Formats: sequence, C-alpha cells, structure tokens
Amino acid sequence: MSVSSVNPVLDIANLRIAIGTRAEPVRGLSLRIHRGETHCLVGESGCGKSVSALSVMNLLAKGVTRSADHILFHQQDLLKLPEREMARLRGDKIAMIFQEPMTSLNPAYTIGSQMAEVLERHRHATRRQALDKAADLLARVGVTAPAMRLGQFPHQLSGGLRQRVMIAMALMCDPELLIADEPTTALDVTVQAQILRLLQEIQQERGLALLMITHDLGVVARMAHHVSVMYAGQVVESGPVQPLFAAPSHPYTRGLLACVPVPGGGQSGAPLGNIPGTVPRLAHGFTGCGFRDRCSRAAPECAGAVPTQSPGSGHDYLCRLAPGWTQETV
Repeated sequence: MSVSSVNPVLDIANLRIAIGTRAEPVRGLSLRIHRGETHCLVGESGCGKSVSALSVMNLLAKGVTRSADHILFHQQDLLKLPEREMARLRGDKIAMIFQEPMTSLNPAYTIGSQMAEVLERHRHATRRQALDKAADLLARVGVTAPAMRLGQFPHQLSGGLRQRVMIAMALMCDPELLIADEPTTALDVTVQAQILRLLQEIQQERGLALLMITHDLGVVARMAHHVSVMYAGQVVESGPVQPLFAAPSHPYTRGLLACVPVPGGGQSGAPLGNIPGTVPRLAHGFTGCGFRDRCSRAAPECAGAVPTQSPGSGHDYLCRLAPGWTQETV
C-alpha cells in the first residue's frame, strides 16, 4: 500500500478538550494522517482516545468543549466550520464506525432505511438507488443475503453482522477519512480477523485515510503505519509502528507491551506483565507526567515540565529518561 507524502488528509495540532471547569481529558494531542495511511491511537480506557475522535466529528456532548491550533481536513479548518457545513462533511467525506453498533444503529428502523438515508441526504439519490448501493456494500463486506438483511432490524442481526453493517454504512458516500473506534470490540477472534482484513482491503482499494482507535496492540501491529500511544490525555509516544514496537521508549509503552502474551516467549508459568494503579483523573491545571504515580522509575522532577525525547526519525516520546535507557541505567 502506498502512503501519500503530500498534504495530510487530517492534521490535528494541540487539541485540548475540557469538561466544563472540572476536567481536561485531552491535553495537546497532535497527529497527521495521509491518504492510504492507518494511524492507530492506543492506550487504556479513559486515556482520551474516543473523545478525541468525537471532537474531529464535532460530536462532543453538551458541556464538553474543544480547542486546538487547528483541525485540518484537506487544509480546511474544521474548528471554523459552522454546524451546517460540518453536517455536510459528517457521513460524507468523513465517516465513523462507532464502538458499539447495537447502540449506534436505531432499533426502530430497518437496516435498509438507515443505510439509504446516508446516500439520500448527502448525494440526493433516490430510495431505489440508495437501497441498491446498500445491498452492494453489504455483499462487499461479507453479509449474506443482503437484500433480505435490508428489511431486518438491528436486533435481528448478530454482533459481527451489525459491525459489518456499520462499516458498509460508513462507506456509502465513499469517504476520504474513516474513523474506526474499536471496530472489533466484543467480537470473537475469527470475526475480528475478518473485520480487520476487510478494512485493509477497503483501504487499499479506495486509498482511505484511516484513524483506528484500539487498546489491542496486536491490532496495531497488524494494521498501523503510525501509532500514537495515549495516556492521561496526552500522546506520550508516537512514531512509525515497526521502530516503535522494536524499541519502545516511554515506560508506559514498555508496560503495555509487557502485558501482551507472546507464544513461546518468557519463562513457562511466569506471570504476565501488569501496570499497577489506574489512569488519573485530570483536573484543570494538571502538570507533570501523568504516569508518574504508576511508574517504577518516577523521580521528583517528573512532577515538573516533561521534555520531548527523539530516539529516531519521526519517533518521539515524553519522558525525562533519555533514549536507550534501561533499568540498569536509571
């Protein structure tokens, strides 16, 4: 798959999200995604991944606000768009696969009605044209008897079929940016592999820019060109996926990778790695390294400004520990 080196499809600079005056769940997120590229956001629940994606779509809940230097989609700043213009992009040029299809699909309407509405609204297609395309896309994503499925309701489909419907619905208008929020959550491993393979095939065919949110490092290793590791609302490490996995530099990234079981790796009967503690609550004015209370290598200076380190081209992380640190050198 070729990845374009020209202007990115999505360019986010210094995104911050606030919940009233109580909390700031995202603090300074920046990332770029080019045509044909998959960028994975990875981290524990509560680190700010999903709310960052919702902010791109301007789908934040009431009382939640966003600010940034810019959120550019093909050089158009989404922060400056009125809601009417944003609604024209949403579902058309920018589409999203939500985390839980059973709560994202309307239980009161058939699959065909919900899918057809996308094309009718954005492309002014007739109902027949929209249903024909919906059936074609359902077949493309591996749904058997697509014409029959169009007349069914979400509760009549299995979890795997509902996820395929969500993917097909997101592709109705041939988007240029697809945001997939944990698209394989709660699916068994066989269906998960099918869904991931399907997303790769569609991306290769259409040159999609894909932002994938996940907590599964196996998915990251399989899908990503570039990965951003989020913790406590910040990207604590980012870079091309292969060098980052080969030489993780932030203690949190190392901790995540240590939690992944490797067949044939480690000592027989040895416990898996774990990261003690939980993600902190982020009140306004939070300073220092958010991981310091869970890090075995924390020092008093971790409560102050955190420097950015660069162990290689395009690979950066936030930590006082210099590139190449080991347990013996700390």
